[in-house]
Amino acid sequence: MVLPIYTYGNPVLREHAQDITPDYPELNKLVDDMFETMTESDGVGLAAPQIGKSIRVVVIDLDVLSDSYPEYKDFRKAYINPHIIEIDESSKKENLEEGCLSLPGIHENVLRHTRIHVRYQDLDFNAHDEWVEGYLARVMQHEFDHLDGIVFIDRISPLRKQMIRSKVKALLQGRYKCAYRTKPYRK
Repeated sequence: MVLPIYTYGNPVLREHAQDITPDYPELNKLVDDMFETMTESDGVGLAAPQIGKSIRVVVIDLDVLSDSYPEYKDFRKAYINPHIIEIDESSKKENLEEGCLSLPGIHENVLRHTRIHVRYQDLDFNAHDEWVEGYLARVMQHEFDHLDGIVFIDRISPLRKQMIRSKVKALLQGRYKCAYRTKPYRK
């Protein structure tokens, strides 16, 4: 089922999401719905807070980028209780444009490290501890930020924030257009 994406301003996007346990009700259905919602919205990642749930669940599908990044052919994965353990400070940083389904129409360059250490569980609650590099590391940082109440515009310079202020204000007022279902912020 395609779920509405909560847009910027909704309080759930600023909450610290909670870890879940294996008895979380209908987790597989939730993950399937998240993948369907992300696909219908033309996203490559989606965090549970973006659909109104303050839990540590993220889905990522990079197969759509496999023409440019062949290593991501058939890459489609759910991350349960993910955490960034450390950032490789010696890795290079890349400044690339990001957008977010919760901030339709806003795109900005974000400087991120290219290598991170993550821990997470899969859908069977098997533990994983990995170093991740490249574009996947960027997507993970973006999505895992959502689990800590951070959105990508929090990571841009004060000057850029000032320059997009009118777009953010319009978004908070519900004045935006996008091709997918949203749950706009309401005061």
